[in-house]
Amino acid sequence: MEIQEMKTVIFFIVMTSAATEDVKKNLTCTDGGSITLPDPVVESGFLLHGVLNIAMVNKRESQILEERFRYRLHWDSNTGLFTFTRLQTGDSGIYTIDSKRRGDSTSYRLTVYAAPRPGVNRSRVSADSCTLVCFVEKAHETTLYWIKGEEILNQTSTGPSLPLTVDKQDFSSSYRCVAANPAADEKTLPVNAKTFCSEENNTDKPSENNRQFGTLLIAIVVILIVIAIIIIIGIYFERQKRKRDRRSQDSVAGKREVVYTDSIADERNGQGRKLTTVYDKLEVH
Repeated sequence: MEIQEMKTVIFFIVMTSAATEDVKKNLTCTDGGSITLPDPVVESGFLLHGVLNIAMVNKRESQILEERFRYRLHWDSNTGLFTFTRLQTGDSGIYTIDSKRRGDSTSYRLTVYAAPRPGVNRSRVSADSCTLVCFVEKAHETTLYWIKGEEILNQTSTGPSLPLTVDKQDFSSSYRCVAANPAADEKTLPVNAKTFCSEENNTDKPSENNRQFGTLLIAIVVILIVIAIIIIIGIYFERQKRKRDRRSQDSVAGKREVVYTDSIADERNGQGRKLTTVYDKLEVH
């Protein structure tokens, strides 16, 4: 039988058998982690994700059928076990292993949780106490803890944040904000209460550097506005001066007369000398 035909037959057989199989075990993992499915496929068989055939084994040779698992799903020819690496939250679901050697199939429910990354903010400061808030951005089924020394003070498994009020006399104690998911993955953030609660780190008030920067920015904006106004006024008066000069030149050109003596005729007759002066009128254009 050709491999392609075998894949089709196996696919429909598994679809039928997987529909009647119950989930044998719940598996959990953290985003970016790895997990190995417990049941082996030694000689021949396949692996389903829901109803999608993602891998098959035939005559001790494996083939990854789903592109998104091509470099993240591995089959060990010695043990026959499938291993997922670099898991993502979207990989969660039911996986079914069918081994033709055993003649049965087994299903597992895999849940991939986001890695918990805790943070700490300060919400309130008074003369006698300080309130710190432990939080996590991706809070799906995440448990938050406040630990003082080695003692767990309180915890929550429902909300995305957990407040803690620290008295002034306890500022020197060591605290930790801890976030954990059901895959037993924990992340811890040490907290120095004295530093967080000091007036110098009061996030409710702008820092001196911020105030100085704001003042400098305002001064720069004002200077730029004044320079722009001066330039606009200068351009305006320059244009007005050019218009006045142009009108003055046109007025003078229309009225100016140039008079000069063109020639003098000397005529002599019997009665004496007669001078004749000729004037020409010129206009400048």
